[in-house]
Amino acid sequence: MSGTDKPGPSAEDFSGEQPATDEAPSVDAAVDAALDEAVEAEPESEVESAEAESEPEPAPREPTALEMLTAERDQHLNDLQRVTAEFANFRKQTEKRNAETVRQAAARVMQAILPVLDACDAAALQQVEGVEPITAQLRSVLEAQGLEIIDQTEPFDPNRHEAAMSEPGDEGQTEPMVSEVLRTGYAFNGRVLRAAMVKVKG
Repeated sequence: MSGTDKPGPSAEDFSGEQPATDEAPSVDAAVDAALDEAVEAEPESEVESAEAESEPEPAPREPTALEMLTAERDQHLNDLQRVTAEFANFRKQTEKRNAETVRQAAARVMQAILPVLDACDAAALQQVEGVEPITAQLRSVLEAQGLEIIDQTEPFDPNRHEAAMSEPGDEGQTEPMVSEVLRTGYAFNGRVLRAAMVKVKG
């Protein structure tokens, strides 16, 4: 080999690998690598927190078939109770109206019979034979249905008596009294059908 000849490339040159060295990496290189890892990790944590904040709220739970049936049952029960209460009130009002209608009808019948009773009383005053038993029986039947004769001895009450005549009262008398009944008065179930025509003392 001549002195001018250069040595040819070795096998290591063709492989592209650097020859191994025993030299350790520097401190600056290690610090730079740690900073790079921190910078790369920080955006990932921010993205994860943003995703956590933007997560939609869970959708409301759909009711189960049992819950739907229970709600429907409760609704039907409430409707039934309301209708039952309304019907009970309607029945009470109807019964009250019917009872009032019956009382008014009976009062009209009693009112129509009063002239008959007056005729019986007039016939009894004239001592017509056979009238008094019929009058007593008629009054007994009517009194069983609620007809009553206004008391002839009670104190004068303008709601139950009609003063046709008056006379001086007794000494020490404190209130006017009925002294004589000129026409019998009647009441029916506590209501005055016809006030008694009376003579008042005091």
